[in-house]
Formats: sequence, C-alpha cells, structure tokens
Amino acid sequence: MLRATRLVRLGLLFFFALPLAAHALVTWQTSDLSMNWRSADWSSTGTLPAATQVPEAMVRIYCAPVGGWRSIFAVHCWVVYKEAGASAYERYDVMGYSGAPIRHNRFPPDGKWYGNTPELVAEATGADAAEMIPKVKAAIAGYPYADAGDYVIWPGPNSNTFIAHVVRQVPELEAALPSTAIGKDYPVDGNWLDWTPSRTGVTLSLDGYAGLTLAWVEGVEINVLGAVAGLDLRQPGIKLPGFGRIGL
Repeated sequence: MLRATRLVRLGLLFFFALPLAAHALVTWQTSDLSMNWRSADWSSTGTLPAATQVPEAMVRIYCAPVGGWRSIFAVHCWVVYKEAGASAYERYDVMGYSGAPIRHNRFPPDGKWYGNTPELVAEATGADAAEMIPKVKAAIAGYPYADAGDYVIWPGPNSNTFIAHVVRQVPELEAALPSTAIGKDYPVDGNWLDWTPSRTGVTLSLDGYAGLTLAWVEGVEINVLGAVAGLDLRQPGIKLPGFGRIGL
C-alpha cells in the first residue's frame, strides 16, 4: 500500500506538478501576464479569407491561450461556420460575464484572444461542412447551460464545455480539443461514463474534477483537477499540463 501511494505521488509530481511549474516559468518569461480585457488585442489575425472569397461551406474550431495568469494552463475555444454562398462567418463563444453566456460574433472569427493567436483545431469544408452546419446550429441552440448564471469557470460548464458539447453533436468533425481546454471534460448530460465527443472511445468524468479518456481521436488522457496528462495516439505525441500536446 505504501509503495502504491508513493508511486501515485511520484506520478502526480512528474506528470502534473513539474510540467505546470515549468510552463509557468516559460509563460512568465515570454508573455505579458498583466494584459487585461481592455488593453488586449482582439483583432483579426488575417488567417481566414473573406467569406465572399470562400463560396463553399466551412466549419472551424479555434482555441487560443486565455489571458493573465490563467494562460499558464488554459485555453479558450470557439466555433466558426459559414454556409455555402454566405457573405459572412458566424462565430459562437461562451463567456462568463453578465447576461447569457453564449455570444454571437462578439469578436472576429479568427480574432486574437487576449492578444494570443488562435490554433486551428479542426476544419471541414464543402459538402461535408454543409452537412455538419445544421448539427452545429442545433447543438448551439440546445446547449443546456445557456442562461445567465450558468457559467462556472472551473470545472465547468464553461467556454470549453460548450465547444465540447458542439463537437459531441458533430462527431464526424473528428475534433480533439487541446488537453489544456479545461472544462471540456465536464459531463454536460450528467453521465459519469459516456462516449467521447468523437465517438471513437469512452470517457469517465467525476463532474470534471477528475477523469479518464480512452479514444482514438482524443487519445489517452488522465484528468486531475482539470490538469491533463496523456498520449496522442492518432498523431503520436504526449500531453502535459500547461504545455498541451508535444508531438513526437
């Protein structure tokens, strides 16, 4: 029993505490942690072409580091879609400020988040995207935590819980949210054991405080208080708290 306890402590130290401490040091040296909501840059990154230049349908999932000290370990994710022939993109986020948490076109579709450039996590175009968009719309409309006061920064339901819910309704998108998307493992339906959003494996979640995921798309993930360590199986790599996925 003592040996098992010691192994657990060593595992928590090497796979959770040390990576978080290392990433905190890197972030402190390379980022402006004093950046606030008013002073941050929220402009377009220019990486998404004008909607009028893209006649086909499109669905994208973006994620970017959050602001301030939370950027040490967390990202914020959102969904963007455009129907075929549409003259504008539609962006949906969840934010924990006053009023209803779901925000529509509050920022540019490919905008920076607290000055941080977003990462494209998943994308579909053409006929595939056209088939997904009705499901995306239905998922947004059916999100069960859309009322004022429903947002909970940790362990959820938060912005990443919302995007994980959308992805779950559109498994053919095969989107794996970053391991640093804290809140993605919050069980929206209240089920401790469920299919992963991609439907390629299973996930066990204790109300988002702890959990285990085994899936082809999401990989192997161990969740301890929102921090995730694990393996990426589809595109070989390791996942560490703070750093996210490190490709091999």
